[in-house]
Amino acid sequence: MSRGRGGLGKWFSENWVDIGRPKKGGGFHKCGRKKAKKGRKGYPKCVPASRAARMSKSQIKSAVRRKRSKRQGVGGKPTYVKTVARKGRRRRRTRRRGR
Repeated sequence: MSRGRGGLGKWFSENWVDIGRPKKGGGFHKCGRKKAKKGRKGYPKCVPASRAARMSKSQIKSAVRRKRSKRQGVGGKPTYVKTVARKGRRRRRTRRRGR
């Protein structure tokens, strides 16, 4: 009986790309940086290539902006931001009558 590939094995086998660095001919550069110094490009926002293909230009721009606005490497850990931000919907308050 064969088991479906998922979890951490799937995560490692995915093609991760940096959506903050588009290539000239289309697509994105591979995830990672050669130098650890913060340069002109800023920190990478890495997502699987399949996810990057489904994102709109505005979603990509928003994700990269949110990632780079956060302080990076706090406590020696990488900084995580959600790839797609939730829409700022507000709940409607219902008024109770008779009380």
